Amino acid sequence: MSRLRITLAALSLALSAMAHQAYAGVEDKDVARMISLGGACVSCELSGRKLTGARFTGANYAKANLIGADLRGASFFGSNFTGADLSRADMRGAEMRGAGFAHAVFTDARLSGIESSGANFAAADLGRVDLSSSELHGASFQGANLERANLSSSELIGANLQGVNARGANFSSSELNASNMSGGNYERASFRDAEFTSSILRGAIFNGADFRGADLSNANLGGADLSNARGLDQDQLDEACGDGATRLPRGLTVRNCSGNVRVRVSSSFERAQAEAARAQVEAHRAEIEAAARLAAVPRPPKPPRAPAPPKPARELNN
Repeated sequence: MSRLRITLAALSLALSAMAHQAYAGVEDKDVARMISLGGACVSCELSGRKLTGARFTGANYAKANLIGADLRGASFFGSNFTGADLSRADMRGAEMRGAGFAHAVFTDARLSGIESSGANFAAADLGRVDLSSSELHGASFQGANLERANLSSSELIGANLQGVNARGANFSSSELNASNMSGGNYERASFRDAEFTSSILRGAIFNGADFRGADLSNANLGGADLSNARGLDQDQLDEACGDGATRLPRGLTVRNCSGNVRVRVSSSFERAQAEAARAQVEAHRAEIEAAARLAAVPRPPKPPRAPAPPKPARELNN
């Protein structure tokens, strides 16, 4: 990390502290809304900090310690929190557009009501996390741990859930339209009244999962194990398709997916893809702006060189 980046990050935190001092008579929640953090602060120690409403724009907080931090209503635009520890953090109502949280730890964190279009949670630990009523359009959870997470009433349109561990997770009343759930483990998960229109569930495991009232219109169940799923009926499966490797409860069948099956792309999926693309553009713009701010920071002038000591006078020979 360059000295300039360290200096800028330290300056950002110092300005935040000055804001607290300057507004000592204002309530903490109002002061927190003034905090704007950028630059680089890799492995920063911010556990338990009150950062409600903070704005992280083009920031690099990889591997930062934010355990138990109060980040309600915070904004994360194009910022990097790869490998950060956000266990037990309160991030309700946060906005995460194009932000990176790959390999981050969110165990027992509260993230209900977040807006996270195009965010990257690949291989993150989201065990027992509350993500209910969140907008997660086009977000990537590839390889993430979602065991016993609560995603009820969330919008996961166009999300990437490949290879996730979502055992015991709650997806009830969620929108999973056009999402990729292939290869995931969803044992004992709840999908009651969830929507799977045009979703891909290939090779996923659903032992003990609850599908009562779920909409499987045009879902691809190829190779999925639904043999011990609960709440499935023939009417639901008539709207989906599978293949010879699809395992179903006894007495139920599913038509074979063929090359001429027309995939219906819903307007909500197109909107999710557009939002995800826009989030990526915003993230790129934030990175450019952050780099420009770094370049604009004046470098301290070099200290003047000390004058050379006078040469000793030569002795004159008599």
